[in-house]
Amino acid sequence: MSCIWQDVELPAGFRLDFRETTGSTNDDVREAARAGAPAGLVVVAGRQQSGRGRRGAAWVCPPGEGLAFSVLLRLTEPKALWPRLSLAAGLAVAEGLDRHGVAAEVKWPNDVWINGKKIAGILVEAGEDFVVVGIGINVGVTEFPQALEDSATSLALECGEAPELPLVLASMLERLPVWQAKIGADFDELLRRFRERCALTGERVRLTAADGVLVGEAAGIGDGGELLVRTSEGIRRIVQAEEVRVVES
Repeated sequence: MSCIWQDVELPAGFRLDFRETTGSTNDDVREAARAGAPAGLVVVAGRQQSGRGRRGAAWVCPPGEGLAFSVLLRLTEPKALWPRLSLAAGLAVAEGLDRHGVAAEVKWPNDVWINGKKIAGILVEAGEDFVVVGIGINVGVTEFPQALEDSATSLALECGEAPELPLVLASMLERLPVWQAKIGADFDELLRRFRERCALTGERVRLTAADGVLVGEAAGIGDGGELLVRTSEGIRRIVQAEEVRVVES
């Protein structure tokens, strides 16, 4: 497994730390950041034993079939803007996947879909003076557990074959700095591109917000990056939510 990562050249500004087995790449990057590591560190795991998604949900990434990695960022923008990195990372992953022959969409706030199925998840975690962007992508997976077979997909399933993992990683990293740079003054451009790819707009959704379960029509993405949901009581602006699902009308 590790041989495919030998002598890999990443885009300028990034450096690779490959680990055959680790608990969580996000935890590894956080530890390195606290020890003073500069931005651009990319930890890739051949096997993650404690990978996780949002709200602590487990993220399973089969060895050799999935790409699990985390990136260390150090930002100059105000900390209040850092949550926008979830949108930026989603766009970077979607555009990176496009280069491998698919048409990817972003599912607010932190997933990437192809044909209505999840192919990638993103977990952004902020520290005191750094941000860790963790990304998991189904690359060569051809069989999913029964609970996921109707809701998950991979590059192998969508394209008929799986590209090499280092190539997939490089395609993401080439796009991440582009959108990271636009969480501040150029956020309008980021929003425009995210809205163009938004998989939820016009769909009936069910989600769990701070005040309980909400069902309505996803009306788009607001000017702050929030999800707009149209209900019988009007438009709700959802900044954070769990279990955002598309449901039948």
